[in-house]
Formats: sequence, structure tokens, C-alpha cells
Amino acid sequence: MKLTMLQSMLITMLTFAGAMPAVAAGSEADFKTAYAAADAANKEAAGLRNQWTTTAAALAAAKRAADSGDFDTATASAKEAEALAKASIFQATSEKERWRDMEIR
Repeated sequence: MKLTMLQSMLITMLTFAGAMPAVAAGSEADFKTAYAAADAANKEAAGLRNQWTTTAAALAAAKRAADSGDFDTATASAKEAEALAKASIFQATSEKERWRDMEIR
């Protein structure tokens, strides 16, 4: 049951992350700020040994979009990457203690 609650929380976080790009505005400065935040969160997830491949993909998509000058898409992808990284951090920290709550039968 607790795993289901964790999954629900992750799905909710990712759903909100999907809604974020619709509000993203795009200058190069906005992209750089969003990318730096996403990169920092991804490095934190790496420190917890729980990086998600989807985060790396979103960071790469952000970089590609920025390189082509599409800062709206780049900012949106960077914000998505940050949300994914934060979700992976949440997963790592909550599972760090939750495994002890499981009853082995």
C-alpha cells in the first residue's frame, strides 16, 4: 500500500511538471537559469545514486533546443528535467527509510 502512495505522489509531481512548459517563457537568460537549476538537481540525484535516464534526456533536449535558438522549448525542457530530478530525489530519500517498513513474510 505504501508503494502505491509513493507511485501516486510521483505521478502527481510529474503531471505538474508536464503542465509547467505551457507557462515557460523564453529568453536565453531564462533558459540558463532553468538549466542551472535542473543540472544542480540532477547532480544531487547523482549524489544519491538515483539519476533517472529521463532526466538526462530532458537535459539533452533542452541543450539541443537552446543551441538552435528555441529558448521557449529549451526552458520548458529544462524545467521538465528539474521536476524529474526532484522526483528522483524524492524517490531516493523516501525509499531510503521505507524499505524498513516492509514486512518480509
